[in-house]
Amino acid sequence: MKNGITRFDFHLNLLQELLVKSSKQKNPALWLYQNNARTPLFMLEGLCKLYAGIHNKKKFKKLKEHVKLLEDAIGQIDYYDAFAKEFMANKKMPQPITNYLLAQSREKIQSLNEILLEHQWLGEDYSRIAKIRKKLAKADWQNEKEDIESIHQFYITAINQVLEFINQKDFHFTNVEKDLHEFRRMIRWLSIYPQALRGCIQLNQSKSVTAKFLSKYLTKAITGSAYNVMPDAGDQKQFLLLDKNRFYALSWLIAELGNLKDSGLKTEVIKEALMQTSKITEQGALAKAYKLSGRGHQTLQQVLTASENLCRTFCKEKNLETLITGVAAVKK
Repeated sequence: MKNGITRFDFHLNLLQELLVKSSKQKNPALWLYQNNARTPLFMLEGLCKLYAGIHNKKKFKKLKEHVKLLEDAIGQIDYYDAFAKEFMANKKMPQPITNYLLAQSREKIQSLNEILLEHQWLGEDYSRIAKIRKKLAKADWQNEKEDIESIHQFYITAINQVLEFINQKDFHFTNVEKDLHEFRRMIRWLSIYPQALRGCIQLNQSKSVTAKFLSKYLTKAITGSAYNVMPDAGDQKQFLLLDKNRFYALSWLIAELGNLKDSGLKTEVIKEALMQTSKITEQGALAKAYKLSGRGHQTLQQVLTASENLCRTFCKEKNLETLITGVAAVKK
């Protein structure tokens, strides 16, 4: 069996196991959310994005749509539920805001339950996984050497798309979702692909002296993170190699932008709740949201400016251009 399809099988098996267990629950959607079903969905979505850029574009694009629909639905639950739990512990947060977020969370859970049935992930038909496997069996899988060469070219393209995006913006962000979140989403895929690909991407420790500017990224939290440990290579002989310290730098940037994004989204979700639960203008809701967020909480503009500065420094160091160190073959 070719390496490409075995990667899909691995993550599909994890997802299928979760779906089977969720089918025995009173609330399958809630159970899936609480038991990290989003991770195998992310992995599958990453594989679909990657292989759509390599071969069988139409086939993998369609598969990605099915997976992304499920992943997005869980993401919506997480968005409202996480803030609801945070605000429930804050006595200064008005109850109507927390109640609104709890109601939204319940609504998103119900929406996911409907998607699970309508798209045959669960229910009497329960055929979505089987249909995906059938389509995968008919894909034009490449041999190991061709596969790695294609992944290499795809990775280069993905990096160039990130650089094109940030250069078009000229490092100027005006919107948390469309700018900050989108840039973070693009670079985050670069860290998800190695996990999704199950070991054919490995980190390479440069023999040259580590550039001093990289030291700021090499924190204990980053270098010791399980997310930065590549999956075991198994019996693979062909590898795409990434520079270890620059991959760590990428991971650091993703984490920092994530913190800034969450800060901005906290303001946005409070503003949304205020506008939905009271008669208030958008400007008034934003002003009140800042007050409710707590002393020292950054404004949206401060979040965007801080994000711009981080991205500008990271990109001007050419960390993305030098992330890939090459392709290697190992004799076994």
